[in-house]
Order: sequence, then structure tokens, then C-alpha cells
Amino acid sequence: MATSAATRPQDTDIPEAVVVRFAGDSGDGMQLTGGQFTLSTALAGNDLATFPDFPAEIRAPQGTLFGVSAFQINFGSREINTAGDAPDVLVAMNPAALKVNIAALKPGGLVIIDTGEFTKRNLDKAKYDVSPLDDGSLAKWDVLAFDISALTIEAVKPFGLGNKDALRSKNMWTLGLALWMFDRPRDPVHDWLRAKFKNKPDIANANIAALDAGHAYGETAELSGPIKQLHLPPVDSAPGLYRTITGAEAISLGLVAGAQLAELPMFFGGYPITPASAILHHLARLKEFGVTTFQAEDEIAAICAAIGASYAGQLGVTSSSGPGIALKTEAMGLAIMTELPLVIVNSQRGGPSTGLPTKTEQSDLYQAVYGRNGDAPMPVVSCSSPSDAFECAIEACRIAVEYMTPVMLLTDGYIANAAEPWAVPDPASYTPFPAKFLQEKNGGDTLLPYKRDAKGARPWIKPGTPDLMHRIGGIEKQVDTGHIDYAPDNHQAMTDARVSKVLGVTIPDQEVALGQPGGKLAVVGWGSTFGPIHQAVRRSRAKGLDVSHIHVRHIWPLPKNLGELLHSYDNVLVPEMNTGQFKTVLRDQYLVDAQPLTKTSGQPFAIAELETAIGRFFDGIEGNEGGEVSVNDTQLPSPELDA
Repeated sequence: MATSAATRPQDTDIPEAVVVRFAGDSGDGMQLTGGQFTLSTALAGNDLATFPDFPAEIRAPQGTLFGVSAFQINFGSREINTAGDAPDVLVAMNPAALKVNIAALKPGGLVIIDTGEFTKRNLDKAKYDVSPLDDGSLAKWDVLAFDISALTIEAVKPFGLGNKDALRSKNMWTLGLALWMFDRPRDPVHDWLRAKFKNKPDIANANIAALDAGHAYGETAELSGPIKQLHLPPVDSAPGLYRTITGAEAISLGLVAGAQLAELPMFFGGYPITPASAILHHLARLKEFGVTTFQAEDEIAAICAAIGASYAGQLGVTSSSGPGIALKTEAMGLAIMTELPLVIVNSQRGGPSTGLPTKTEQSDLYQAVYGRNGDAPMPVVSCSSPSDAFECAIEACRIAVEYMTPVMLLTDGYIANAAEPWAVPDPASYTPFPAKFLQEKNGGDTLLPYKRDAKGARPWIKPGTPDLMHRIGGIEKQVDTGHIDYAPDNHQAMTDARVSKVLGVTIPDQEVALGQPGGKLAVVGWGSTFGPIHQAVRRSRAKGLDVSHIHVRHIWPLPKNLGELLHSYDNVLVPEMNTGQFKTVLRDQYLVDAQPLTKTSGQPFAIAELETAIGRFFDGIEGNEGGEVSVNDTQLPSPELDA
């Protein structure tokens, strides 16, 4: 929907994309509302990306600023890479939701407000001295304010619900209005409600009535100005089977696919932690694919159980977020020393310590690449989007099985919770990498459990295989035999062998995501920064700027051609949601003067932030002024070109 004077349908063409944000109290069902609107949008054939943003508290005090939950969706008839910057439409269910989110709304955008919640008590909780409905502070936006609470109560009155129970359907009333605004079908939501409340038909029917009432309000009310109905045509896409998928779902399915390609049963040992818990929840429903899930008593037990499963001949997998990964660190060293396949999923969140449990960050890169005692190398793979998480999970499984090594798979809170359309791939298009187990002695009459193949991997031996009993554990192993050996030369040889194996992992050469090899500026990203970087570089190139986008999936080892590629650019800019960790890795490995652009607000980069940074970078280059680029008060000196 076009919501400002410049973009309303009667004034100009239909926009290619729209950003809508639903915001309310954490008990208002905003995530559920956004999820069902996402489903309807996907069924309408639009491309989309979402950003759920919720408080860390399980149930913050109602009506407070820190209890606000929001769900943003960017959808349209063109390719969508991010959840959008400033919303075109904000639905604010109470004063706190309005206060927290109104600054993000585009000038001229539409804000829909439930006046029934703007009581003196709720205004006080939101720290409003005067109601924003009365003081003119909303003048630069189109405002549609009416009593959604009263309309919801009226809609569900036939079902005999009390006011408190009736108001639980308020999110469905709001969803109905949104479905009308964007010409979305209601039938899928009707079906979902009937299935969700199949044992409580009165509740299902009340929610359906609220949904239909919101839709009818948009259809029939005598509304002036701000509200219009808009139909966005489907996006052009290749034929195939599509579904909406979150990053957590994609990782779960990718892990199962990886285990199937390795021809192994999978054991998942996990412990609940935000935002990684969803992976355990999804995998627990996939038992028919040979998946065993185990919710351990703590993080250490979870990873140790997964290592035990790998020792027994299954593909061991564990998952956590930064604090839990820290607890798992010693056991990771055990997996490296025993050289067993293991996939460790790290859904990064804001830190340190408990930090920002429900907010996103990329601050565990040092932890992934370096964060273990001793020289303990481990391959690290990073997802760039929810759908990419499927491919990365398979890649992590491949490396773990082929090279007999633990592998860390980095995702983050944004990817884990966000959703986008996914073209379901043909399983036959993937090359299997079946695991091979040693069946007989490999040293004549002697078993050599640490004898390495051409890739540097030791043999995988299932316990109980006749004549193949061998020692295993965390103490240094003797070359080939695996016996305990503290000798200096032996430790040097084994350390070198473990490092060489990881550095020798076969990975694809690095490609340029947008632009061409060589030029004035390369913007190098990793992880969930892909979408905003890609769009910012696209816009900058449209302005004639010589800038390219490189996005790195394999964090360690790095692609063999990456150093040469980076040196083909005059300047390298590295945006990341930390204080410059990948920048440091690139400087260390390639002696390239990579410049950081950092953000640690718990929120993803906005396209506009990166586009501005690129523009100011070129201003500094072309003016030879050493200009600065900043995001959230983090400053980047732009390097000077040779005169």
C-alpha cells in the first residue's frame, strides 16, 4: 500500500514493494499476526522478507516500553532481500508500541492506532505526559485512529466471551484489516484457526469473526484519506515448488538432508537457549528421517552426547547461542583432538554474557575461528539468509564427514527468526558424500586409527568392529597409532597435521556477488548482512559508483582466491554487526587495508545506512579528504588514494 502523498495509488503507479510493521504488547500476538500475514503474502505470490523483533522477557509488564513486540514484513512484486528500512505502514496496538516504533515510520506513512488502549494508565506506562493523539506530534504521518478494542468486543459478542477473552482476538481483527488493505485472501487464515483450535471451536469461530469484522471494516467503512486498498502483483519467479521458510527451519531441514547425503542417522544434542531453541523444536518433529533429539541437562552434556554419537557412528550435531557455545568450548577441543565429525550450530545474539537474548549480532566470529584452548583449528561456515541456511547446513555436514572434523555453522538471531520464500530444491541435484567406516586393520597386522588419507582425515571406526579396538580421548595422540604420546616432535607433527587438514578443506573459489573483480571499492560481508549490502551496492552502482559486493560463506578456511580478489580493489569496506572482527581476520590473512563499518545495536543494518556509508566513502576518496563514515557513532576513516 502507498501511504504518503507521493506514493498513493491515485497519484502515481503502484509501488513495487511495501513495508508493514505490526507492533503491540508482547501478549498481543504480534508475531502470530505477522506470521499469518506472511503466509497470505506468500500465497499471493509476492516475494518477501520478515523481521520478528520481540523482548527478552518471557512476559514483560503489560503496556511498558520494554515489553513491546514487533513484526516487520517487506513484500512486493520484485526481488526482496531485506525486511526493509522504514515502514510504510505501522500498526500500533497501544501507546508503548507507538512510542517505540513511530520514529521508524516513513514521513507521510500510515499509522493505525487502537484508541481503546490510549487510557491514562497506558499513557503513563509509555512515559507520555500528553496523548500523542492530541498534541500534534503525529502531524507528519497519516493517522487512522479508532477503537479496535471496542470493535473486536462487538464482533465476538455472539460467542459469549468476557471482555478479557474477547480482546485476545484483537490481533485477528487487525489482521483482517491488513488483509483487506493488501487484497489478501482470508481462507488460509480461516483454515489455520480451525486447525489450531480444533478442540475449542468457539474460540476458533470467535477469532474468525474478529478477522472477518476487521476485513469488513476496511471494505465498508466511510474512511477518508489515509486508508486505501492495494493489490501488488506476484513477483516473476521460475516455476517450481515454493514455501515460506525461517532460518531455523532451513537449518533443521539442511541438517537432515546432510545426514541423508552422508547415509548416516543423525543425533542432535541440545539445550534450550534463545534464539537456537527453534532448531531443537523442528528436529524433534523429524524422527522419520532417522533423527534422534536429546534435550540435555546443560550445554556441556548436549555437546558431549553428540560427540559420543559420532564416536558410535552417527552424525553428531549440537546447537546453541554465544553463551552456550562458550560452555561447549572444552568439548569442541575434545572433538578436534579425537577427530570426529560434529556440526555445531551457533545462532548468534547480542553479548557479552547474557547480553541481548532476543536481538541479533555477529560478534561470535572470533569465538568460532579462534575461541578454544591450544591450536584447535575448525572449519567455519556462515549462512547469509534463511534459505541459504539449508545449503550451508549441508555443506557443514559434508566437511565434517569428509574431513573427520567438527565444523561450526554460524547463523544469527535475524536469520533464525526471519522468513522468506524458498524454492524447494530437487534432492537428486545434490551429490552424496557417504560416510566410510574402517572394517579391517589398515597397517598390515596393526590398526592405525590415526593414519591419514589424502585429505588428511583419519579413519572412522565404529566401536565394536571386530579387531579394531583403539584408544580415544583428549590427550595427545601418537602419529598413526593414536597411543598417548607427549613427545615434542610428535605433538608438533600432530598439531601440524590437524592444521593442515583444516586448511586443506576443499571449498569453492570466492565469487563477486554484484559488480566485477577489481575496481575502486569492494564491500565485503558475511552472514546476514547480505541483503542490505546487496541492495545498497545495487543502488550505489545505479548512481555510477565503482563498487562491488563480495559475500563470504567460508569463514575458515577462507577461499584460496580471496586474497588476490581483495587486492584487485583499491579499497575494502567490511560492514558487520560487531566491532570489526572479520575485518581483523582479512587484515591478518591478506595484509589488506580493510576498513570497518560496525553496528552493535541489536538491529540489522538498514539499506540506507550502508548506501550512505558507501557514498561518504567515495566522497572521501574522490576529495582525498580522509572523510569519515559512521553507523551508530562508530566511525570509519576513508583511506586516501595515492595522488
